[in-house]
Amino acid sequence: MAFSQYRLEVIDILSLAFEGIITKAVGGVYYVDALGGYTGDSPESVKCAARGIFRNKGISPAAGDRVLVETGENSEPVISEIRERKNFLVRPPLANLDKVVFVNSLAEPAVNRFILDKLIAIADSKGIEPVVVFTKIDLEAAGELPEVYRSIGIDVCTVDNLTGEGANEVRRLIEGKICAFVGNSGVGKSSLLNVLYPDLALETAHISRKLGRGRHTTRQVELFRRGGGYIADTPGFSTVDTERYCRISASELDGAFREFGEFLGECAFADCVHIKEKGCAVRAAVEEGKIARSRYDSYLRMYEEACKINDWER
Repeated sequence: MAFSQYRLEVIDILSLAFEGIITKAVGGVYYVDALGGYTGDSPESVKCAARGIFRNKGISPAAGDRVLVETGENSEPVISEIRERKNFLVRPPLANLDKVVFVNSLAEPAVNRFILDKLIAIADSKGIEPVVVFTKIDLEAAGELPEVYRSIGIDVCTVDNLTGEGANEVRRLIEGKICAFVGNSGVGKSSLLNVLYPDLALETAHISRKLGRGRHTTRQVELFRRGGGYIADTPGFSTVDTERYCRISASELDGAFREFGEFLGECAFADCVHIKEKGCAVRAAVEEGKIARSRYDSYLRMYEEACKINDWER
């Protein structure tokens, strides 16, 4: 739903109600931007608590949630309702994303194709459009990487955070959207956002030579209103942390690899898992170069991982 469709209403002098979007959640305190036009003297951003009913239902309001804010006890604003989510990420806790921008460094730390493929599969499984950005092009050439992902219909940008080269294309792709910038520690997420929107002045840090990655300069998720939409800089993660993002079941995994789609109905067996079966159209496509070998290898690793996960763990 477009932001302009939201309307702020002042019910009377002592009671206000408006629909908004949570931009930050810290220790049970939520900051909500009103969406749409304003009446009365209500601020654009409101500090709120949340009704206890959410805790009783096991629901935690998160950044990106569309909510209804009303006057609670002591005339303090409280979140009284969370609108239905179109998607949700557990880590980082974000709701209603239009796009996820996966930021990858070509040098220090180098691109981990398996982690990138896993994150893209998670986004696709949740109906969130992935965008892939490669940074530090001044230190290392991107090579074949951009074409691997462009060939499967993903927008890819290469950016030099020092000169700003390539940043305009990223800005064009995210304008008017709710987007999260996600990536391994030290890949330059905050630096890229500072290039896109210098007024953000986000904290950045140098790569640790001992660990080969950056310090987590972003410590919490926060949405910033920019470019007609919202953007989020998220805490960096290690390779192990990706296990906490989302777990896709083995039976649904092939559907999360978009380039498999045109071949799924051509396998000899309806229950083909595309590993050792005879007459597998997906494996044939890999051999013919129609599916990138690196992407298929990522599928095999994810399938093996998925088979080790118990149902209750999902």
